[in-house]
Amino acid sequence: MNPCRLIVVGADPAGLEAAGWGEFDVRSCADLDAAAVLQQQRSADALWVALPDGPALRALLHWPALSATVLDCALVATLDQPAQGLALLGRGVQDLLPLQAPPAEVARALRLGIERKRLEQAARGAWATDMATGLPNHTQLIEHVSHLLALREREPAPMALLAVRVEGFASVQARLGGESGHVLRRKVAVRLRAGLRASDVVASIGADSFAVLLAWIDAPGDARKVADKLCAALQRPFSLQGQAVAVGVAVGVSLCPEDGRDANELLRRSVSLAAVAPALGRAGFANFTERGAVPAANDEE
Repeated sequence: MNPCRLIVVGADPAGLEAAGWGEFDVRSCADLDAAAVLQQQRSADALWVALPDGPALRALLHWPALSATVLDCALVATLDQPAQGLALLGRGVQDLLPLQAPPAEVARALRLGIERKRLEQAARGAWATDMATGLPNHTQLIEHVSHLLALREREPAPMALLAVRVEGFASVQARLGGESGHVLRRKVAVRLRAGLRASDVVASIGADSFAVLLAWIDAPGDARKVADKLCAALQRPFSLQGQAVAVGVAVGVSLCPEDGRDANELLRRSVSLAAVAPALGRAGFANFTERGAVPAANDEE
């Protein structure tokens, strides 16, 4: 059995391997931002975060990279009072443990979380469509991108994969009720679809994330133009229950062939960039090849 790749933030990883739940290849980080960078570089199997107080819990809940991380990584949190972190379960965190949990208990939670995540990823293929939005899901997107990449081996042509992170669903649900968040997701999906060509693909890849496959582009700069267009479209207020609702947007862009020829790698790179790109002024985007976030033109709501 290969060692589990583990990123640790704020906790002491000593004693995990002696617990009998397998080997762990451990990398420690000073904070969540450093963990996001490391996850982008090495794609860990699990992330263990220690939350010693309320501010640390709130920081994890509002961590921009949270949705991207739980997409393909088992996240386990240790807290002084685990019941206070129940909201994390709704964000995709696998397990909550006491802050002083023994290494054997932590190792068990990490290993089982990793296995559950693998089963979850395998099960994604059972549903071809995201039920809330009617869009293709993560698995169908990867299949579509992989098929297109195979075609590109015979007929080379540039393409791009965009990840769109949308901020504001949680605040809308808190203010207008749980169903309003689902309605807003559907409205975002419709607006994304309306801004693209028939040959392009929009997919739902998380509770607050979407992906856009640009099946062909004439030049790398075309992907930036589309990112600008989508950001501008999502900046316009949405109407929910007679109220104007604004969302924040960040877009990560990966290009083929410049950034790779593997569907999972292209998506991972664009999702990671969207996670760390600030949604300043309700909009922002980043391009992987530029190694940084570039704010799009924005108008304050």
